[in-house]
Amino acid sequence: MTSPAELLALYDSQQRLVVPEHPPAGVTFEVTDGVMRVTGRGEGFVETTQHLGLSGGELDALIAKHRDHFAARGEAVEWKTRAHDLPADIPQRLERTGFEAQEKEAVLVGHTSDLLVARPLPAGVVIRETNDHNDIVGLSTMLSEVWNDDLSWLIEQLEAQLAAAPELTVLFVAEAEGTIVSGARIEFTPGSDFAGLWGGSTAPAWQGKGIYGALAAARAQRAQQRGVRFLQVDASPESSPILQRRGFVEITSTTPYIWSPSAPLGTQS
Repeated sequence: MTSPAELLALYDSQQRLVVPEHPPAGVTFEVTDGVMRVTGRGEGFVETTQHLGLSGGELDALIAKHRDHFAARGEAVEWKTRAHDLPADIPQRLERTGFEAQEKEAVLVGHTSDLLVARPLPAGVVIRETNDHNDIVGLSTMLSEVWNDDLSWLIEQLEAQLAAAPELTVLFVAEAEGTIVSGARIEFTPGSDFAGLWGGSTAPAWQGKGIYGALAAARAQRAQQRGVRFLQVDASPESSPILQRRGFVEITSTTPYIWSPSAPLGTQS
Protein backbone atom coordinates (compact mmCIF):
# COMPACT_ATOMS: atom_id res chain seq x y z
CA MET A 1 0.00 0.00 0.00
CA THR A 2 1.39 3.39 -1.01
CA SER A 3 1.41 5.83 1.91
CA PRO A 4 0.19 9.46 1.60
CA ALA A 5 3.79 10.65 2.03
CA GLU A 6 4.94 8.40 -0.82
CA LEU A 7 2.06 9.60 -2.98
CA LEU A 8 3.01 13.22 -2.29
CA ALA A 9 6.61 12.57 -3.30
CA LEU A 10 5.44 10.93 -6.52
CA TYR A 11 3.05 13.81 -7.17
CA ASP A 12 5.79 16.42 -6.71
CA SER A 13 8.15 14.56 -9.02
CA GLN A 14 5.64 13.71 -11.76
CA GLN A 15 2.79 16.23 -11.72
CA ARG A 16 4.53 19.59 -11.52
CA LEU A 17 6.14 21.69 -14.26
CA VAL A 18 4.78 19.31 -16.90
CA VAL A 19 5.39 20.71 -20.40
CA PRO A 20 3.36 18.92 -23.08
CA GLU A 21 5.25 17.55 -26.05
CA HIS A 22 2.58 19.00 -28.34
CA PRO A 23 1.15 22.17 -26.77
CA PRO A 24 -2.03 23.67 -28.21
CA ALA A 25 -1.52 26.10 -31.08
CA GLY A 26 -0.47 29.53 -29.85
CA VAL A 27 0.28 28.38 -26.27
CA THR A 28 3.84 28.55 -24.94
CA PHE A 29 5.28 26.81 -21.88
CA GLU A 30 8.46 28.31 -20.42
CA VAL A 31 10.34 26.71 -17.52
CA THR A 32 13.11 28.73 -15.88
CA ASP A 33 14.66 28.29 -12.42
CA GLY A 34 11.86 26.09 -11.10
CA VAL A 35 9.00 28.20 -12.48
CA MET A 36 6.67 27.28 -15.34
CA ARG A 37 4.88 30.12 -17.12
CA VAL A 38 2.09 29.39 -19.61
CA THR A 39 1.13 32.13 -22.08
CA GLY A 40 -1.42 32.21 -24.89
CA ARG A 41 -4.53 30.76 -23.25
CA GLY A 42 -6.25 34.10 -22.62
CA GLU A 43 -5.42 33.90 -18.91
CA GLY A 44 -1.85 33.25 -17.82
CA PHE A 45 -0.75 30.43 -15.55
CA VAL A 46 2.24 30.04 -13.26
CA GLU A 47 3.32 27.14 -11.07
CA THR A 48 6.58 26.32 -9.34
CA THR A 49 8.67 23.48 -8.10
CA GLN A 50 7.94 22.46 -4.51
CA HIS A 51 10.95 24.32 -3.09
CA LEU A 52 11.89 27.49 -4.92
CA GLY A 53 15.04 28.16 -2.93
CA LEU A 54 14.33 31.92 -2.85
CA SER A 55 13.27 34.24 -0.06
CA GLY A 56 12.70 37.88 0.75
CA GLY A 57 13.32 40.40 -1.98
CA GLU A 58 14.40 37.76 -4.51
CA LEU A 59 11.04 36.02 -4.19
CA ASP A 60 9.16 39.33 -4.42
CA ALA A 61 11.05 40.20 -7.58
CA LEU A 62 10.26 36.81 -9.14
CA ILE A 63 6.54 37.20 -8.46
CA ALA A 64 6.52 40.76 -9.82
CA LYS A 65 8.39 39.69 -12.97
CA HIS A 66 5.76 37.14 -13.92
CA ARG A 67 2.87 39.40 -12.91
CA ASP A 68 4.32 42.18 -15.08
CA HIS A 69 4.67 39.80 -18.04
CA PHE A 70 0.90 39.33 -18.11
CA ALA A 71 0.16 42.94 -17.12
CA ALA A 72 1.97 44.01 -20.30
CA ARG A 73 -0.37 41.70 -22.26
CA GLY A 74 -3.45 43.03 -20.47
CA GLU A 75 -4.21 39.54 -19.16
CA ALA A 76 -5.05 38.01 -15.80
CA VAL A 77 -2.79 35.31 -14.40
CA GLU A 78 -3.29 32.41 -11.98
CA TRP A 79 -0.42 31.44 -9.68
CA LYS A 80 -1.00 27.91 -8.41
CA THR A 81 0.24 27.20 -4.87
CA ARG A 82 0.32 24.03 -2.77
CA ALA A 83 0.13 24.01 1.02
CA HIS A 84 3.48 22.22 1.43
CA ASP A 85 5.41 24.55 -0.87
CA LEU A 86 8.51 26.34 0.37
CA PRO A 87 9.15 29.03 1.34
CA ALA A 88 5.94 28.98 3.36
CA ASP A 89 5.29 32.70 2.93
CA ILE A 90 4.66 32.54 -0.83
CA PRO A 91 0.90 33.21 -0.31
CA GLN A 92 1.54 36.32 1.75
CA ARG A 93 4.03 37.65 -0.81
CA LEU A 94 1.59 36.97 -3.65
CA GLU A 95 -1.06 39.00 -1.83
CA ARG A 96 1.35 41.88 -1.29
CA THR A 97 2.01 41.84 -5.03
CA GLY A 98 -1.68 42.24 -5.88
CA PHE A 99 -2.80 38.59 -6.16
CA GLU A 100 -6.04 37.44 -4.51
CA ALA A 101 -6.62 33.98 -3.02
CA GLN A 102 -9.39 31.85 -4.51
CA GLU A 103 -11.15 28.82 -3.01
CA LYS A 104 -8.81 26.22 -1.54
CA GLU A 105 -9.12 22.72 -2.97
CA ALA A 106 -7.94 19.37 -1.63
CA VAL A 107 -5.36 17.53 -3.72
CA LEU A 108 -6.66 13.96 -3.67
CA VAL A 109 -5.06 10.80 -5.01
CA GLY A 110 -6.64 7.38 -5.31
CA HIS A 111 -6.01 4.08 -7.00
CA THR A 112 -7.64 3.87 -10.41
CA SER A 113 -9.59 0.82 -9.23
CA ASP A 114 -11.30 2.96 -6.55
CA LEU A 115 -13.55 4.60 -9.17
CA LEU A 116 -14.28 1.81 -11.63
CA VAL A 117 -17.83 1.14 -10.39
CA ALA A 118 -20.72 3.63 -10.25
CA ARG A 119 -24.41 3.36 -9.46
CA PRO A 120 -26.85 3.25 -12.41
CA LEU A 121 -27.60 6.47 -14.25
CA PRO A 122 -31.06 8.05 -14.25
CA ALA A 123 -33.28 6.97 -17.12
CA GLY A 124 -32.54 8.88 -20.31
CA VAL A 125 -29.04 10.04 -19.30
CA VAL A 126 -26.23 8.97 -21.60
CA ILE A 127 -22.49 9.40 -21.06
CA ARG A 128 -20.25 9.51 -24.09
CA GLU A 129 -16.78 10.53 -25.16
CA THR A 130 -16.69 13.49 -27.54
CA ASN A 131 -14.61 16.08 -29.31
CA ASP A 132 -17.60 17.46 -31.24
CA HIS A 133 -17.87 21.26 -31.48
CA ASN A 134 -21.59 21.32 -30.61
CA ASP A 135 -21.01 19.21 -27.50
CA ILE A 136 -18.23 21.54 -26.36
CA VAL A 137 -20.48 24.56 -26.92
CA GLY A 138 -23.21 22.85 -24.90
CA LEU A 139 -20.74 22.06 -22.14
CA SER A 140 -19.56 25.68 -22.04
CA THR A 141 -23.16 26.90 -21.84
CA MET A 142 -23.91 24.54 -18.96
CA LEU A 143 -20.75 25.54 -17.09
CA SER A 144 -21.52 29.24 -17.56
CA GLU A 145 -24.89 28.68 -15.90
CA VAL A 146 -23.45 26.59 -13.08
CA TRP A 147 -20.75 29.13 -12.22
CA ASN A 148 -22.76 32.24 -13.14
CA ASP A 149 -19.96 33.44 -15.39
CA ASP A 150 -19.23 33.65 -19.11
CA LEU A 151 -17.07 30.61 -19.81
CA SER A 152 -17.41 30.69 -23.59
CA TRP A 153 -13.61 31.02 -23.79
CA LEU A 154 -13.48 27.34 -22.82
CA ILE A 155 -14.69 26.37 -26.29
CA GLU A 156 -11.53 27.51 -28.03
CA GLN A 157 -9.27 26.27 -25.23
CA LEU A 158 -10.75 22.76 -25.10
CA GLU A 159 -10.82 22.38 -28.86
CA ALA A 160 -7.17 23.46 -29.12
CA GLN A 161 -6.19 21.05 -26.34
CA LEU A 162 -8.05 18.14 -27.90
CA ALA A 163 -6.62 18.88 -31.35
CA ALA A 164 -3.03 19.19 -30.12
CA ALA A 165 -2.87 15.82 -28.36
CA PRO A 166 -6.11 13.84 -28.63
CA GLU A 167 -4.46 10.79 -27.06
CA LEU A 168 -3.69 12.74 -23.86
CA THR A 169 -7.02 14.47 -23.19
CA VAL A 170 -10.34 12.63 -23.26
CA LEU A 171 -13.56 14.61 -22.78
CA PHE A 172 -16.78 13.00 -21.57
CA VAL A 173 -20.25 14.56 -21.43
CA ALA A 174 -23.53 13.46 -19.92
CA GLU A 175 -26.57 14.23 -22.05
CA ALA A 176 -30.27 14.19 -21.16
CA GLU A 177 -33.02 14.97 -23.67
CA GLY A 178 -30.53 16.46 -26.09
CA THR A 179 -28.96 18.79 -23.51
CA ILE A 180 -25.50 18.55 -21.95
CA VAL A 181 -26.07 18.31 -18.19
CA SER A 182 -22.57 17.39 -17.01
CA GLY A 183 -19.05 16.99 -18.30
CA ALA A 184 -15.50 16.17 -17.27
CA ARG A 185 -12.18 15.21 -18.78
CA ILE A 186 -9.18 13.04 -18.00
CA GLU A 187 -5.64 14.15 -18.87
CA PHE A 188 -2.71 11.77 -19.26
CA THR A 189 0.99 12.55 -18.86
CA PRO A 190 3.31 10.22 -20.78
CA GLY A 191 5.47 8.15 -18.44
CA SER A 192 3.54 9.22 -15.32
CA ASP A 193 1.86 7.01 -12.72
CA PHE A 194 -0.97 9.58 -12.59
CA ALA A 195 -3.84 10.75 -14.73
CA GLY A 196 -5.67 13.93 -13.77
CA LEU A 197 -9.43 14.25 -13.44
CA TRP A 198 -10.50 17.77 -14.37
CA GLY A 199 -13.54 19.93 -14.98
CA GLY A 200 -16.26 17.80 -13.38
CA SER A 201 -19.44 19.91 -13.07
CA THR A 202 -23.13 19.07 -13.20
CA ALA A 203 -26.17 21.26 -13.79
CA PRO A 204 -27.97 21.90 -10.47
CA ALA A 205 -31.16 20.08 -11.50
CA TRP A 206 -29.13 16.92 -12.15
CA GLN A 207 -26.90 16.91 -9.10
CA GLY A 208 -27.18 14.06 -6.60
CA LYS A 209 -28.32 11.57 -9.24
CA GLY A 210 -25.08 9.62 -9.70
CA ILE A 211 -23.83 11.45 -12.80
CA TYR A 212 -20.63 12.69 -11.14
CA GLY A 213 -19.77 9.13 -10.09
CA ALA A 214 -20.59 7.76 -13.53
CA LEU A 215 -18.30 10.28 -15.22
CA ALA A 216 -15.56 9.39 -12.74
CA ALA A 217 -16.04 5.69 -13.52
CA ALA A 218 -15.88 6.30 -17.28
CA ARG A 219 -12.58 8.13 -16.87
CA ALA A 220 -11.19 5.52 -14.46
CA GLN A 221 -11.99 2.80 -16.97
CA ARG A 222 -10.02 4.70 -19.60
CA ALA A 223 -7.09 5.08 -17.18
CA GLN A 224 -7.16 1.36 -16.35
CA GLN A 225 -7.04 0.52 -20.05
CA ARG A 226 -3.82 2.52 -20.27
CA GLY A 227 -2.28 0.95 -17.19
CA VAL A 228 -2.31 4.15 -15.10
CA ARG A 229 -2.05 3.38 -11.37
CA PHE A 230 -3.34 6.57 -9.75
CA LEU A 231 -5.93 9.27 -10.35
CA GLN A 232 -5.38 12.80 -9.07
CA VAL A 233 -8.07 15.43 -8.45
CA ASP A 234 -8.05 19.03 -7.26
CA ALA A 235 -11.33 18.59 -5.39
CA SER A 236 -13.80 21.23 -4.26
CA PRO A 237 -15.35 21.00 -0.78
CA GLU A 238 -18.43 19.47 -2.46
CA SER A 239 -16.66 16.68 -4.36
CA SER A 240 -13.89 15.92 -1.85
CA PRO A 241 -16.09 13.90 0.58
CA ILE A 242 -17.48 11.84 -2.32
CA LEU A 243 -14.02 10.86 -3.49
CA GLN A 244 -12.67 10.22 0.00
CA ARG A 245 -15.53 7.78 0.61
CA ARG A 246 -14.26 5.94 -2.48
CA GLY A 247 -10.76 5.57 -1.03
CA PHE A 248 -9.02 8.74 -2.17
CA VAL A 249 -6.64 10.41 0.29
CA GLU A 250 -5.71 14.06 0.66
CA ILE A 251 -1.98 14.57 0.16
CA THR A 252 -1.94 18.39 0.26
CA SER A 253 -4.16 21.29 -0.73
CA THR A 254 -3.94 23.84 -3.52
CA THR A 255 -5.01 27.47 -3.63
CA PRO A 256 -4.98 29.52 -6.82
CA TYR A 257 -3.99 33.16 -6.53
CA ILE A 258 -5.32 35.46 -9.26
CA TRP A 259 -4.01 38.80 -10.45
CA SER A 260 -6.08 40.72 -13.00
CA PRO A 261 -5.36 43.94 -14.88
CA SER A 262 -7.98 45.73 -12.78
CA ALA A 263 -6.10 44.86 -9.55
CA PRO A 264 -3.48 47.14 -8.02
CA LEU A 265 0.13 46.13 -8.65
CA GLY A 266 0.64 45.81 -4.90
CA THR A 267 3.73 46.53 -2.91
CA GLN A 268 6.96 44.69 -2.21
CA SER A 269 8.90 44.53 1.03
